[in-house]
Amino acid sequence: MDALPPENLYPYTVSRPIYSNPTFEEDNERQAREERTLRERLSCTCGSVWTRQALKVVKGVFPVIDWLSRYPIREWLPSDVVSGVSTGLVCSLQGLAYALLVSVAPVYGLYSAFFPILTYFLLGTSRHISVGPFPVTCLMVGSVVLTLAPDDHFLLPGNGTGVNGTEADGIAFLPIQVVMGLLQVGFLVRYLSDPLVGGFTTAAAFHVLISQLKIVLSVPTNNHSGCFSILYTLIDVFTNIRQTNRADLVAGLLTIVIVMAVKEVNSKFRHKIPVPIPIEVIVTVFAAGISYATELESRYGASLVHSIPRGFAPAQPPNTELLWNILGSSFSTAVVGYAVAVSVAKVYAAKHDYTIDGNQELIAFGFSNVFCGCFSGFVASTALSRTAVQESTGGKSQMAGIISAVMVMIVILALGNLLEPLQKSVLAAIVVANLKGMFMQVTEVPTLWRQNRADCFIWLATCLASVVLGLDVGLLAGLVFEMGTVVALSFYNLAKLKFVVHLTFDMQVGFDSVRVFKKRNKALKKIHKLIKKGKLRATEVSLGVDNKGFESEQDSGRESGQVEDGDWPVPEVEVRVDWALELPVRVSVPKVQIHSLVLDFSAVSFLDVVAAKSLRLVIKEFLRIGVNVYIAGCDDEIVRKMEALAFFDEEVTRDLLFLSVHDAILFIKLETANGSMQDAMVEGVRDPEIKCLTAIMLSVIHPRLSAHP
Repeated sequence: MDALPPENLYPYTVSRPIYSNPTFEEDNERQAREERTLRERLSCTCGSVWTRQALKVVKGVFPVIDWLSRYPIREWLPSDVVSGVSTGLVCSLQGLAYALLVSVAPVYGLYSAFFPILTYFLLGTSRHISVGPFPVTCLMVGSVVLTLAPDDHFLLPGNGTGVNGTEADGIAFLPIQVVMGLLQVGFLVRYLSDPLVGGFTTAAAFHVLISQLKIVLSVPTNNHSGCFSILYTLIDVFTNIRQTNRADLVAGLLTIVIVMAVKEVNSKFRHKIPVPIPIEVIVTVFAAGISYATELESRYGASLVHSIPRGFAPAQPPNTELLWNILGSSFSTAVVGYAVAVSVAKVYAAKHDYTIDGNQELIAFGFSNVFCGCFSGFVASTALSRTAVQESTGGKSQMAGIISAVMVMIVILALGNLLEPLQKSVLAAIVVANLKGMFMQVTEVPTLWRQNRADCFIWLATCLASVVLGLDVGLLAGLVFEMGTVVALSFYNLAKLKFVVHLTFDMQVGFDSVRVFKKRNKALKKIHKLIKKGKLRATEVSLGVDNKGFESEQDSGRESGQVEDGDWPVPEVEVRVDWALELPVRVSVPKVQIHSLVLDFSAVSFLDVVAAKSLRLVIKEFLRIGVNVYIAGCDDEIVRKMEALAFFDEEVTRDLLFLSVHDAILFIKLETANGSMQDAMVEGVRDPEIKCLTAIMLSVIHPRLSAHP
């Protein structure tokens, strides 16, 4: 061992009495040593390790065990009940309506609105999404249904359209999502870029609109699927337009106008209205009552829902003979359903500061669809409007989902027959009224054209291909076009002799910024509760400087504010904590040993819309835990691209850009020396570091390949 230099040698003195063993034992109590055999020691050590690992695995497979054990009943249950009741009513009506897209009897829509919720409650990781039928996947399943079981083979008695779903429900049994989840291939959804998904869902909205047009008009048409199906359906509609049933047309148009108008009111006054007006429910009840009272079917020939049998269909095994016939369609439906659900789940996870597990979501939706298929249901995902209702009415967890399932069950067991006089044009109109959000994506095209023409072409190509060729082939064509665009851009970038290295933030900085933020919120919440109960006092002098300022006090007289949304504490007096020291509560908060992060963009040659959004989100995630982020070495083209993509805002400003890494480091050191570094969250960190990451992947060839913390 090398000797220490002279300046590191310090004299020290140890003073104590001279001890013999008996004398030492008299002054100090001797601890009896427990003698254990090697087998006992191994058993104890391995047993505790295996127990912890087993518990971790079980919680990973069944996330409900983790969050339900910590469920704050008093704070969350009332909100979840209100949200569950509201969402359950909407879910029931949408289930009935979306069954028309699948070309099956409406009761199968109720089954599909009930069973998937049960399994997702146990296996899902999102607290806010409402699981059930989604128009796009319903239409994709419907095209398979019509291919395998044409209407002229399986007409339902007294019902002009729809097939007996038992023969075509095989698509729900194919556990593609489960297999994908077990293989940990959730990352593949990143190849479905925002422009591609936007173009595809807009095209799907056109397909849904045309498919429901014939029901609103109540004109006879042949069922078409595949290439040019929209054109063929329109030809049939206009050929038989003179056979339009006026009662159905009036009911459908009134429903569309009323539902869309009230939804606009809900959206405009969402901060003033405690619970959104359940307009679908109100319209459906009134329409059913009017139809029953005026005998629309016998007098005007209106097309009614007719039979909605009470109770559940018996469970049955899958029809394995259909599996190979629906393999391709099942895969595309599984991917689309998963992509939409995860996209929506990520939006609300970011809003409420928690994370979701993409692979676990695949497993959750896979088992939900298999379970639902066993009871004659069809594929489930999530509907944007229904999830918005669940979150906006105060839903805090999937407990709201279970309560909504109870509402659907009540409809299935007791109230379904009351809706039998309902006109099918009303259900079709409800479907059409809920397409507004997907149609509004068209307004993104001019913005994409200004920001990134490659993404604009991807949007347009995917939309056009999906409209003309059908949803299955159109999605594949859009994906091929997108990958071709990526290859073309890659060759263009290679021609400029610039290279990109794939790095992830978590691997480089040593911590997960989202996890740090969650843990800090949890600690702050407990600290505020202790302050409110009078068990802890935060002195004015020590706020935000030293955790020693927290004192145990039975009657401090200081109270904190209430907890908003069950997650974020809002105290009357801001309590700023030194996260580097020991906390007065039992929460393991990861240490953040850096105060600044410098991203070297000198090798970056391309930036698109999704990359800019991802990079801005990552920067904000670091800023909120007190880590300043700087970007160095951007050339003028990248800076102009950032401006075109609206990259900068009030938080992410141009001030974070520097000519070189050296300039950024000198600026950070100067700010630190002057004591002006904006670092409220980590004031007490001793000897903080500056991290510099070179050639971040978020900058490059294609952002869908990036790993996001």
